[in-house]
Amino acid sequence: MESLITAAARALEAGDPLGALNRIALRNDAPSLALRGIAMAQLGDLAKAKTLLRSAARAFGPREAVARARCVVAEAEIALVSRDLNWPVKALAAARATLEKHGDLANAAHAGHIEARRLLLLGRPDEAERTLAELGALILPPASQVVRELVVAGIAIRRLKTKDARAALGRAARAAHLARIPALAAEVESASLVLDTPAARLIARGKERPLLLGEVEALAVSKALVVDTFHYSVRNGGIFVSLGTRPVLFALARHLAQSWPADVSREALIAAAFRARHADESHRARLRVEIGRLRAKLKPLADVTATKQGFALTPHKTRDVLVLARPLEEKHASILALLSDGEPWSSSALALALDTSARTVQRALDELARSSKVQSFGHGRARRWMTPPVPGFPTGLLLPGPLLKT
Repeated sequence: MESLITAAARALEAGDPLGALNRIALRNDAPSLALRGIAMAQLGDLAKAKTLLRSAARAFGPREAVARARCVVAEAEIALVSRDLNWPVKALAAARATLEKHGDLANAAHAGHIEARRLLLLGRPDEAERTLAELGALILPPASQVVRELVVAGIAIRRLKTKDARAALGRAARAAHLARIPALAAEVESASLVLDTPAARLIARGKERPLLLGEVEALAVSKALVVDTFHYSVRNGGIFVSLGTRPVLFALARHLAQSWPADVSREALIAAAFRARHADESHRARLRVEIGRLRAKLKPLADVTATKQGFALTPHKTRDVLVLARPLEEKHASILALLSDGEPWSSSALALALDTSARTVQRALDELARSSKVQSFGHGRARRWMTPPVPGFPTGLLLPGPLLKT
């Protein structure tokens, strides 16, 4: 019977969950439950997969710490794919320590990769990089190499290092070819599309065009005055002025930059900054005050000069003024950006990733649902949100080594 367990584990390694289930579907011993859980995860039935893995962890005896730890790692990967970012990370850390202690370095590395991917989803690339560094330079199976390189690429993309990201994705593609697992190859291909998809818009002299990630990176060393709507800042070279806590000043700076070298009328600036439909003297007085504050903020980079119609931006030491705008600008663009990965997210996971309250996210999701921009399934704590249409399951849930009884 152990030959069936070994054959099922090898089928899972090859990305063949149906072949694995054909061998162990009717067995209820601990190794079979664990392998069935991984197979169901690969097939997309995450709820059933979690139930099977928890049953397997309970079924393994007290001396089978490694097998229980592997079950925890598999459950953590399911939580990652289903965007259950509240899953107890201490359990994953304990499982990783157990695997390292018993010499199962491949699965310990896999646990570290899951932890790093979670940190990336939460927007913490520095911590993700430290997690990878803790793992060291291990010789990993091809499937694990793919996951590691995807994390490396994700960190590079977050830091706008497109050359490093392309190199990591190239290594991931080669490893996926060696692994011969179609789901992994598809995930690498999907990740590579990020580099060839417009990531922002460039607005200059009244015209706009889409920018790829590499072009956004090039703006970091541009000699132009850049008004950055991603970071709510104005910069030129090494001088950086943050306006993140001053939304009115940033709105004024953006509209002045978008119209440069022309000026902007007072009425247009009042509408943009104060959202007033009809300007009166109180609005004009407030505009003069805010323009004075903007002059003081932008003094190292530019001046704001009064014209007959309104105001104009006059940059120092440069002849170009650019606006780096988001590819999609609407009220809840940040939520749509997270949902664009095609995975189902809970409202609590979105709140964690955006560092805001779950109630704020829920209100935004309800508003997006009313306009048919997102859709949900499930009820209560199991409710998940996605952007239509629903894509296929992209991640190969596979432990690097056979999940065998030890």
